[in-house]
Amino acid sequence: MARLSQIFSPRDREFFDLFEEAGRNALQAADLLDQMLRNFPETKGLARDILICEQEGDRITHDIINRLNNTFVTPIDREDILELASRIDDVVDFTEEVADYLGLYKIEAPMEQAQRLAHILFQSTRQIVEAIPRMRDFKDISHFTVEVNRLENEGDRVVREAIASLFDNGIDPMVVIRWKDLFERLEDAIDATEHVANVLEGIVIKNS
Repeated sequence: MARLSQIFSPRDREFFDLFEEAGRNALQAADLLDQMLRNFPETKGLARDILICEQEGDRITHDIINRLNNTFVTPIDREDILELASRIDDVVDFTEEVADYLGLYKIEAPMEQAQRLAHILFQSTRQIVEAIPRMRDFKDISHFTVEVNRLENEGDRVVREAIASLFDNGIDPMVVIRWKDLFERLEDAIDATEHVANVLEGIVIKNS
């Protein structure tokens, strides 16, 4: 008997193409933020490119929802399609928020912990991009999801250290507030990659 993943028409399987496109877009946004914080403020203009990624993510999510509304039989459960599209879009949204806050808060130089968090986000998003294509045949993705979980734990540790450092050195309260917001947005973005990994893992387990 043919596997479920093999009986759908190419048109139905275009959902997987869109998910891979969404993943690559999220990785592009995370890569740009990593570059932006590594060389800030010289690279603050990259915020415009990250905003373009955010808009592209919205477009891809809209395409997925539109296709879902016009497809009778889907390769995976409809609620899983919606959940995965939403979770990937969250990664890009939080990434763009960080870039936006850097400008709104008139940040003059990045804190080292923010640079580390941006790189963790990039690494975690790259794991997601490598895992998504395996969903086509519902292959095991535990290697990738375990690494995303490890990176999320590392991100939590860096955030705790970063926020603690804000209160250790007599920093201006307004600066504390601004950086606390930035650290929390970076944490949200990293957490969002773990949410994507959890959804992917659930889809694979359900359909394998």
